[in-house]
Order: sequence, then C-alpha cells, then structure tokens
Amino acid sequence: MSDTQDKLAALRKRTLLRDDTTDPDGRIYKNLETGEIYHSVTRILQSTMDPEAKKRLDSWLQRPTSHQDRNMAAARGTLAHGSAEYCLKLGQRLARKAANNRNSWKMGEDGLYRAPKAITKWALEKSVSSAPKVSWSASGFARGLRGWILDHVTNIHAVEFSGYHPAGFAGSADAFLDIAGTKNVIVDFKTTGKSLHADMEAQTINYRDQLGGYSLMLTYLTGIEANAGAIVTARRSGAPVTTLLDRTELSKAEGRYLARCERHFDTLNADRSLIEESEAL
Repeated sequence: MSDTQDKLAALRKRTLLRDDTTDPDGRIYKNLETGEIYHSVTRILQSTMDPEAKKRLDSWLQRPTSHQDRNMAAARGTLAHGSAEYCLKLGQRLARKAANNRNSWKMGEDGLYRAPKAITKWALEKSVSSAPKVSWSASGFARGLRGWILDHVTNIHAVEFSGYHPAGFAGSADAFLDIAGTKNVIVDFKTTGKSLHADMEAQTINYRDQLGGYSLMLTYLTGIEANAGAIVTARRSGAPVTTLLDRTELSKAEGRYLARCERHFDTLNADRSLIEESEAL
C-alpha cells in the first residue's frame, strides 16, 4: 500500500473524542493521542455567521415550533446520512474485495488505489439494493442520496473520515470520492426542508466554507489536495441538488474558512479576557 493510501486510511482510526457537553459555547473535539482541544468545524461556522443572516435565524428560532422543527430536521438528516454511509462503506468493501480477487486494484499517479469503474458500479448496486429501510420521515431524502451515489460515484476513497488542523478546528467529512469526470472530490451530504432555510445564500456560503475546512484537514493530515468539492443537498422528493466547487473555488473556500477561524478565536479570547477582568474587580 502507498504512503498516501496509508495516511488516508489512518483517518478512519478513532483519534478524536467528540464532546458536546464540556464547553457551554459549543462542540469540541479532544485528540486522544495528544490531549489537544479543537473546536468543531460547524461551531466555528455558526459563531462567524453573517450578522444579518444570524438575526434572521434568531427571529425564526423565536417561533413556537422552531425547536421541534429543528430537532425533526436533525433526526431526518441523521437517518438519510446513515443510509448513504451504509451504501458507500459496503460498496467500498465489495469493490475492494472484487478488485483484489481479479488483481485489478490499481494505484494511480496520486498514490490512491482504484477499482475499475465497472466493479465500483456493481458493488454500489449491490449495497444500495441491500440498504436497510429508512423511516417514512427520511425515506425520500435517503432515496435521493442513494440515487445520487449510483449515478455519480465511480470510486470510493474514504467514508466518514475525521481530522483536525493546527488552525484549531476538527470535524468529520462525509466522503472522499471520484465522481463522474472528476477524481478526488470531498463530498458533503445535506438535507433541506424549505422552511428551515431562513437565508439560503448565507447557508450556501456556510456549506462552501465547510468544505474548505474539510479540504484543509485532508491536506494537512495526508498531503492530498482535493481537486473539487461537492455539496449534495437531498430533498423530500426528486433528485438532490448538487453544488460543485472546482479547485479554484475550493481554494477560496479554504481561505475564507481560515479567516473565520481567526475571527472565532479572536472573539473568544477577547470575551474571556473581559470575563477575567470583571471577575478580578
């Protein structure tokens, strides 16, 4: 196995402990090997939202049913993500086994191994056909993601990989795939209920910058530079909406995310200094 493939495979190991309770301001991750603390990718996105978008979101949250709606959306998203994860992980195992048996598992110039596209297609068809049923509330979303996977994925490099970055953030990305016509794409699956999107433009910026964070993590830990990013947004019915970022757009998202990290920690440190000063009085 190549050094690059080894480093990518290492991202599947449990080296980060997610903690949603210790810090009242949001989710953190603790590195089990070094003890270092990282703030989650999404926490940083939330703390650095556009002020007008945050104002509209806060207004939406004042509605009597907002928290119930948000919890339902989160549960729906978890089920749809779980279905996509099952299909990709099983498809990856089936493709690897079949390619090894046929001695057709080949390493590319980028140091990553790939099965023939026909084998990956067969493996994904098998995994999708055997996927457990999802409850009715999420069935349409899960069906859309499964259909997208069958139509677009040509190779599976990593599924649900975790990582961190010295800028102070950590998180877990949905997948690192080859999709039709493009190799080495970071993919993030989303679900959308129209009423939950108080500001679609601001939300799209958040999603793009989130991919930028994941791309930075991947490069820092493996040396792999993603060629593109894809935001795949599933709906209750119909095909998912796919937003593609080419390498230039992904690089811009990386830069924006690093700037947001700096603002996040500058604000956090300033707030803590004020608290310490008030306690000292």
